[in-house]
Amino acid sequence: MRKKIVAGNWKMNKDYTEAEELLFGLKDRLIEKPQRDGVDVIVCPPFPFLDLAYDAATDEEGEEYLFYLGAQNCASTEDGAYTGEVSARMIASMGATHVIIGHSERRKYFKESSEQLFEKVNLALDNELVPIFCCGESLEEREKGIHFDVIRKQLEEVVFKLKESEFSNVIIAYEPVWAIGTGKTATTEQAEEMLAFIRGLIKDKYSKDIAEDSYLLYGGSCNDKNAAELFACPDVDGGLIGGAALDLEKFLKIIYAA
Repeated sequence: MRKKIVAGNWKMNKDYTEAEELLFGLKDRLIEKPQRDGVDVIVCPPFPFLDLAYDAATDEEGEEYLFYLGAQNCASTEDGAYTGEVSARMIASMGATHVIIGHSERRKYFKESSEQLFEKVNLALDNELVPIFCCGESLEEREKGIHFDVIRKQLEEVVFKLKESEFSNVIIAYEPVWAIGTGKTATTEQAEEMLAFIRGLIKDKYSKDIAEDSYLLYGGSCNDKNAAELFACPDVDGGLIGGAALDLEKFLKIIYAA
């Protein structure tokens, strides 16, 4: 039985004081009312707040995680003279457990290629980070009826190049580009249809067992009002949450809906 995963992607939001308030507010509320068994929470703040998030996420010994810690990106190179970049090794050394790779905003604004994303996924795995690999189609691609082909290509060019043992450590997040930050959300039928399609691709590429054990998330304006309905779909194992993750009450409602 797969668990549910609720991952919050803060993107480039909050200053230090605001981040501290949200992180420790989340900690206090989850101690007061824990998420149900079988639900994992992941918080992905901006890089400067990773250490702060680690303090909020772990116990006094720094061993038990109340919620898991993820980064929003990592470099496609191991180390070196790359001013401004942050490596997977650096991220792992700060206690992070996950890293988002291939978000549509990274693809769009920073022109990240499939080759770069493949390198990032490998470096994440080498450093024992769980990649949350994002895929999704634009509105134009969906209207043309090529959305399944787009998703297949994005997976084949990156995570489907991994060995079965490597792929088993990857989370897939389907985020239709037309629903990210727009307030638009895929219907439950559209979300389930695509995630069932992705699970079928995994089965064809690897095995039925790997497909059944794979975690598939929905992103794209998933919020406190539609989360329960989306999470009830058989192939939706949780969500990659954007704007709603910046509001403690809304994020908690999503966690408790999982």
